[in-house]
Amino acid sequence: MASLKNLLVSGLLLFLLSPLVACSPASDSASSTGDETTVEPLIAGAIPDQDPEKLQRLYDKLANYLETELGVPVEYKPVTNYAAAVTAFRVGDLDLVWFGGLTGVQARSQVEGAEAIAQRDIDAEFTSVFIANKNSGLQPIQDIQELSKLKGSTFTFGSESSTSGRLMPQYFLEQAGVTPEDFQGEVGFSGSHDTTIQLVEAGSYQAGALNSQVWKSRVEAGDVDLNKVDVIWETPTYYDYHWVIHPDAKSRYGEDFSQKVQAALLKLDPNNPEHQEILDLFGADKFIPTENSNYAQIEEVGRQIGKIK
Repeated sequence: MASLKNLLVSGLLLFLLSPLVACSPASDSASSTGDETTVEPLIAGAIPDQDPEKLQRLYDKLANYLETELGVPVEYKPVTNYAAAVTAFRVGDLDLVWFGGLTGVQARSQVEGAEAIAQRDIDAEFTSVFIANKNSGLQPIQDIQELSKLKGSTFTFGSESSTSGRLMPQYFLEQAGVTPEDFQGEVGFSGSHDTTIQLVEAGSYQAGALNSQVWKSRVEAGDVDLNKVDVIWETPTYYDYHWVIHPDAKSRYGEDFSQKVQAALLKLDPNNPEHQEILDLFGADKFIPTENSNYAQIEEVGRQIGKIK
């Protein structure tokens, strides 16, 4: 009799508890495992404009910072070249990308609703530098028209899709009536700013153009032999690098997520040693807000040379 009573009590308890089990948080989410709910990570990326080891160190630190600030997992996913960064953003493999001016415009033109949300303080007035091997005989240039002195020299840009290493240098060259066909032999495309320095320093090319911030940081680090290569001209200013966020991030993390990411980037404080390390790796004192319209000049020049259709 006692065992029958115990059986009835056990059955009643199972009946009463079953709705609670069915309504538990774990059963509500398809991505739940055990007692924990898996949150899909935010995938960050960047154009590979510098040494890959430096980029990995930089973005690992930034990913850890953003993860803490945003409350979602953040992963850095490297890409092989500039075009791959644009493609990965277009197909949704990257959610948040550090683009140059041109690649940012290219990416946003292919993804409706993509937003430019932040840039470094230096990106509102960015410049490129033209450098020359000391044995080339090329002298410092005082104004744009003197770029015509580069005709007949060997010359390398950076990546074909680099704003500061190709797009704007080519634009300023054209203002002086210099086209790629005016250089000796075939114009080079080194692939990165660091490689441009190395090629000109070695004498593989007599001159080249690159990001001014990378040049200055490499000189300060003692990585450039100024007995072999130096700056001969710095360009006028233009807008360049910026963060772009994919609209799919809103559907995953909420309508205000873009503002949260922007706020986290703007919060980086040079008075905080951990923040300062990230800012130093970016070569910036701080991040500031930006918007799509700031890159209208970049888009215009990109269309002129056929890099934006």
